[in-house]
Amino acid sequence: MSESPRRARGRPRAFHDKTEENKIKALDRSLSILTDLSKADSLTLSELSERTGEAPATVYRALITFADHEIVQLDTTTQLRRIGPGAFRIGSRFLRRNNLLEHSRPILRKLMQATNETANLGVENHDQVLFVSQEETHQTIRAFFPPGTLSPMHSSGIGKALLAEYPPERVWAIIQSMGLTHFTNNTITDPEGLNEDLATIRRRGYSFDNEERTEGMRCVAAVVKGPYGGAVAGISISAPTFRLPENRVHEIGNLVVQAAADLTRVLGGEV
Repeated sequence: MSESPRRARGRPRAFHDKTEENKIKALDRSLSILTDLSKADSLTLSELSERTGEAPATVYRALITFADHEIVQLDTTTQLRRIGPGAFRIGSRFLRRNNLLEHSRPILRKLMQATNETANLGVENHDQVLFVSQEETHQTIRAFFPPGTLSPMHSSGIGKALLAEYPPERVWAIIQSMGLTHFTNNTITDPEGLNEDLATIRRRGYSFDNEERTEGMRCVAAVVKGPYGGAVAGISISAPTFRLPENRVHEIGNLVVQAAADLTRVLGGEV
């Protein structure tokens, strides 16, 4: 009689099964609570309960558990909860394992110094742009996207630069999933208009966010490619509109394209 193949040690029979039956529901609820808390600077227990739709007792137990691991902190004076240093330590381990961040730092710094504006690094995460690193300008008025910030792709310089590299079916899937939310009078909210802009980006080599997410702010971005040729990230310069007039966009665009090409080469990609 032949023996059945041995399973990998430590993995249950349904290891690759993602159905609801294999989720730990209490953990799933707790992580949803943590996610909602992370979207605000701080919240009270009742505010978090209202926002999540969970009973106060459920929220309280989750917060107490997270507090034991310093993932959530409590201000005993105001009774406000906020994300704690334990969450940062976990997140920083993700950042440390990614060579993209390590290699990008000197390139972002050089780009910031060349333009005197804030330089950003972002990646696509679940159909949104996740900002993972930034070199801030010393200007008094400046753009600020702290690591961990999420932004819609259709209204972001980095997002549009990445979309321009994706095949049409993936672009359409992202539109279907996330929609084309209106933020300003300049936001592109129809698929045809977005496709036209993406074609322009491919011809020009960089994207231009012309106050499409936030009034008074502009962004120029280009893609970073990995060793297998696909887009792995985007680099951008963000600045107030009055310091980034349209007659300066091409100059900044060339500098951003060069920075993206430098990082592509460091990662082993071809320019």
